[in-house]
Amino acid sequence: MNGLVTVIVPAYNRGKYIIQAVESVLNQTYKKIELIVIDDGSTDDTYGLLQEYSDRLTLLTHENRLNKGQSASINLGLKQAQGEFIAVLDSDDYWELNKLEIQVAYMNKNPDIGLLYTNGYGVSESGEIIYPYHKDNHVEMNDPNKVLVDCYLALPVNSLVRKKVYDEVGGFNETYRAAQDHDMLIRIAEKTNLAYLPDFLFYYRRHPQSISYQGTETRWRVGFKILKAAESRYPYKKQTIKKRKAVLNFRLAQCFYRQKKLISAVLCLLKSALLDPSRSARVLLKIEKNY
Repeated sequence: MNGLVTVIVPAYNRGKYIIQAVESVLNQTYKKIELIVIDDGSTDDTYGLLQEYSDRLTLLTHENRLNKGQSASINLGLKQAQGEFIAVLDSDDYWELNKLEIQVAYMNKNPDIGLLYTNGYGVSESGEIIYPYHKDNHVEMNDPNKVLVDCYLALPVNSLVRKKVYDEVGGFNETYRAAQDHDMLIRIAEKTNLAYLPDFLFYYRRHPQSISYQGTETRWRVGFKILKAAESRYPYKKQTIKKRKAVLNFRLAQCFYRQKKLISAVLCLLKSALLDPSRSARVLLKIEKNY
């Protein structure tokens, strides 16, 4: 349907945040919205809270209300989606109320763009602003090599994607219980043009129960599988592959250090330094803040 935006919200045990997420969609200034929320077998009050919105959204569950993970939930929403555009919102994040109006207007003027993302804020559990997501000098280079190395944008919370792009690249990988967003972003960047707007239009919540906090080691280990698949699928530069391996090893070193697995941390740090010595030097000398 022309102009319709399908918003997909996968939700699992987000009773504390789900109402704010849903309301930030339902109260958008852009009105041609189809909201699909997938309850992924929640065991708290999430499902009950969502049922109260049954007349304003489509509420889906997996068979027997099983917990199948975020990828399976988003894919279920994609199968039902009728919109020309797709926006995925994590159930603990939320949007500015004019987000979709701004993004749809840009996409309509730029039909060659398959994915549009914006700036936003990382916020605390209570919604206090912690940091801007992108720096003032951020520019989209439209280079899949750069996307693979750093995966520098948050595909779920801040992106609007044409449905035909999702149709072309296929669904989210359901074998990944972490980093599936990175995998999808890489696949999209290989197929279409990206664009960036500096408007602050989303709020990315940081809290101990979030997927990005939990299972960080799994996330970076899955990163190696994603990298291997990307290398077999697209003609990336050899230097790009080395740089991404350096990033993954550095991130694993951080995980191991927090777990007090010091030998493993040192080994990963050494691998990272050997793979990308110049960037490692910049990080150690604090010329560059982090990998």
